[in-house]
Amino acid sequence: MVINMRYWFRPKRFWRWFAAYYPVSWGGWVIVFLTAAVLVYFFLAVDRNSHSVSDTLINFVPRAILVGIIFDVITRLTGEYPFWWRKR
Repeated sequence: MVINMRYWFRPKRFWRWFAAYYPVSWGGWVIVFLTAAVLVYFFLAVDRNSHSVSDTLINFVPRAILVGIIFDVITRLTGEYPFWWRKR
């Protein structure tokens, strides 16, 4: 049984081993906008309760890294596998 999966993300090559994914379908754009909305929400929530710029950054950065990791996992699961990473 062949599954015709339409990818949400495609890879863009940077240097030799690095890649970034960009959205190519509506599902990918939804994920990008949801990620941006979650980051803005976290920043505003942290900034509301902090007293200085450094306090805001210290509390926001771990949340932003976690959201970035989740975004990366979603893009790798729903995106096309980079052809240059395949073994020859």
